[in-house]
Amino acid sequence: MIELKNVSYTYPFQEAPAVKNISFTVKKGEATLITGASGCGKSTLIRLVNGLCPHFFKGTLKGEILHSGTSSKGRSLQQISAEVGTVFQDPELQFFALHVDDEIAFAHEWQGKSREETWAVVRETAKKLRINPILNASIHDLSEGQKQKVALGAILSLAPSIVVLDEPSANLDPESTKELARLIETLKEKGITILVVDHRLYWLKDVADQVLVMSKGEVKAQGDFSILQDQALCQRCGLRKAKVTDVRNSLPNTPKTGHLEVKNLHFGYGGKEKIYNGDSFALPKGVTGIIGDNGTGKTTLARILTGLSKRQGGEIVIGGETVHPKQVLKRSSLILQNTDHQLHMTSVLREVAMASGIHRLKKREKERLEALLEKFGLRHLAHRHPQSLSGGEKQRLVIACGLARNPDIFILDEPTSGLDGHNMKRIATMIREAAQQGMSVMVITHDLELLELVCDVALRLPIQRQAPAKQMVDARCAM
Repeated sequence: MIELKNVSYTYPFQEAPAVKNISFTVKKGEATLITGASGCGKSTLIRLVNGLCPHFFKGTLKGEILHSGTSSKGRSLQQISAEVGTVFQDPELQFFALHVDDEIAFAHEWQGKSREETWAVVRETAKKLRINPILNASIHDLSEGQKQKVALGAILSLAPSIVVLDEPSANLDPESTKELARLIETLKEKGITILVVDHRLYWLKDVADQVLVMSKGEVKAQGDFSILQDQALCQRCGLRKAKVTDVRNSLPNTPKTGHLEVKNLHFGYGGKEKIYNGDSFALPKGVTGIIGDNGTGKTTLARILTGLSKRQGGEIVIGGETVHPKQVLKRSSLILQNTDHQLHMTSVLREVAMASGIHRLKKREKERLEALLEKFGLRHLAHRHPQSLSGGEKQRLVIACGLARNPDIFILDEPTSGLDGHNMKRIATMIREAAQQGMSVMVITHDLELLELVCDVALRLPIQRQAPAKQMVDARCAM
């Protein structure tokens, strides 16, 4: 059980509390959803529950936090973490090993368990989360969704009595999200207390026993899932939809010819089976949704089309012109799923200046770049260090940098991962505007709301390959 009584917390060197007067209880075997706009205090609440605040981040804590009836006061972070398992939004932050099986085994080996006992736990965990096919894989070869499953498996293998999930659906495809919902139901049946912090709401309709809506560090609404049907509340607090439409099957397929054409593409990692083996497709101007299960090669395709991964065969044609591999990168922009990998400068303004190829900021260029930042709600942060921004602010910044290059091909990999309703709609507007400028925009996403808002057509992975002509004739003759 988790219980917070009149909890307020202030970070070091800050005057205003990050959260104030928070009181709620999550009973044994129940799940509570906490949602709200970016910066509302959700992450701080997670840190309070798992002990990172104030044990690691220091700061001032008022009120009382109890785990299974025991106050956190006087307990060490090690004692709290033995009872509370946390899966963070960025799973890479909690990995210690290089391979999936070693990651799950890591904590058990440190606890001194025998090899037989440890690997029995690893095999059972892999079976529960359906990750047996990647059990021997390198962590670095996994998709973001697969990494999230591995992180969850590593935590659940330790059998905590309380599980905290930070944006667990952010990188999962809809089918994996349904699996996660079923897993939470199973954990509840075992008496485990669940705390879920997420922007995406629809998948928790039949899972969450309680919902807390936060704004500016306070709980603004509390009740069962039905409170999310209050449109005024959702609009006021920047929430996502509580009910979404799955448009994946209704989106038209990509055309046979288009602004961007890929012919006879070949690519594979090492000695493994090729991900692309003679595949051809075309993308029109406008917005194309790249959809498919976790691990089907969506991010790999983005890296190939931007020249970051060298294709092993085939050609890329843009506007009727075959483009040399070295020129592809100059004509494209890729927004990575992990934004930290794309931020290198000392200020937000310098970040967009570098993306624009501007080395000396003159008055006219500065005004143009500030106008671009204004469109993304970032102008007031122009002189902040990019790494000091929130996750949503970083996401908007790298998209602004991508557009500053005015590319022919603009690819966004999960651009709304971890974004609230307001910022998701803002990004959707920016995507549509980019398409109207004549770009081929590709959106790699599992976000059903975003697909419905922006996509004209869909490229479904893996690509369905046609049988050779002789096989097709033989098949017709056999009918």
